Amino acid sequence: MTINTKVPVAAEARFPSPLRFAGCDPTTAIRYRTEHDRVRVYPCITQELDDPETVFERAGPREWITDDPANMTVAIVTCGGLCPGLNDVIRGLVMSLWHHYGVSRVLGIRYGYAGLTPAGLEPFELTPDNVDEIHRDGGSVLGVSRGAQDVAVMAERMREFGISKLFVIGGDGTQRGALELAGVLDGVSVIGIPKTVDNDILWVDQTFGFDTAVDIAARVISDAHVEARSTERGVGIVKVMGRDSGFIAACAALASLEANVVLVPEVPFAMEGADGLLGFLEQRLERKDHAVIVVAEGAGQEHFHGLKVRRDASGNKLHQDIGELLCERIESHFNEIGKPVKLKYLDPGYSVRSAPACGTDRIYCTRLAHAAVHAAMAGKTAMMVSRWSGHYVHVPLELVTQGRRKINPGGSLWRTVLEATGQPCLAEGARNGESCR
Repeated sequence: MTINTKVPVAAEARFPSPLRFAGCDPTTAIRYRTEHDRVRVYPCITQELDDPETVFERAGPREWITDDPANMTVAIVTCGGLCPGLNDVIRGLVMSLWHHYGVSRVLGIRYGYAGLTPAGLEPFELTPDNVDEIHRDGGSVLGVSRGAQDVAVMAERMREFGISKLFVIGGDGTQRGALELAGVLDGVSVIGIPKTVDNDILWVDQTFGFDTAVDIAARVISDAHVEARSTERGVGIVKVMGRDSGFIAACAALASLEANVVLVPEVPFAMEGADGLLGFLEQRLERKDHAVIVVAEGAGQEHFHGLKVRRDASGNKLHQDIGELLCERIESHFNEIGKPVKLKYLDPGYSVRSAPACGTDRIYCTRLAHAAVHAAMAGKTAMMVSRWSGHYVHVPLELVTQGRRKINPGGSLWRTVLEATGQPCLAEGARNGESCR
């Protein structure tokens, strides 16, 4: 499969990078990246690939930048929902802009793309002093919002502020907006930074905030297990985030090793019958007297029929509440067969979104932020910084916005989940007890 990995350039880099003066010792001099520094898109080469040499640009400082940093106005915007690590990225951007390059005018755009419209709040200036401690708190000091804004209006607003570099922190919808902005802004670098707690952005090993989400969700799963095993015929249900991708559910289940069933959007499941969820729970409770179910919020939508599709301000489909449905169906089923269960239902969604980043996410956020600054200063645009195969790279937004990353039901991650939980196939037509391995 051949893909176009060429990153657009907003402005030619002719100004010497101030990083060249950062070190006097030649042995510790800056290692500048060149256009020849590349990372393979497909690290595992197979005969099925038409172009096994497709490569991404490596991220990092360039020897030449677009202009004198003292004359630059840079802006940062956080869009979509909250996610652990937003403040860490903001802090990393500001620190790198000021201390690496000497940019002294950094604007914080208030409440997402709405802040780039005349109706939005005025931006405020970000400095090392006022971002120094923001990493200790969850959320975003800039605020967030959902919903598209008129691209022409936002572009005009940016011209009024004199913005030459824009850092856009958000998910796939946010990056689509960034791509549109880059298309109408001449000479302005628009750099995306991948943010989604669901970990569903294409062409990135993992999004920031995901480690934190998994840690918190795993602790809640362990709590559900304690509750379930401490009562007769106890069933714990934990609903985690994951509208279209079940990475949090899968990885949190593996992190806790207490889940007996994991339900994700990528794998439909049957509710009734010996091969369905209720039949499996009957067997599990007879054998162990307790069970723990981990369900992603977008799982099981095939069990809702005839309901009107609703969408949020960003155009994302609002899923029906699978957690409530599971509670209702499980409780009624076991009451009907005369073997009632004691249900405990936990939903840690807001606790995850609002949490400060854990240590590994904090490191990742700062490194992504620095890579984004280097890309913008070199004049790159319509691209996202990413960690791919362990390397920091530049990915064109044209590739990022082509879909969403999902669990492969035939891949190693899902196979590991099935082996760790021992759950059978819960699909229509599966033989009783058949493994999905």
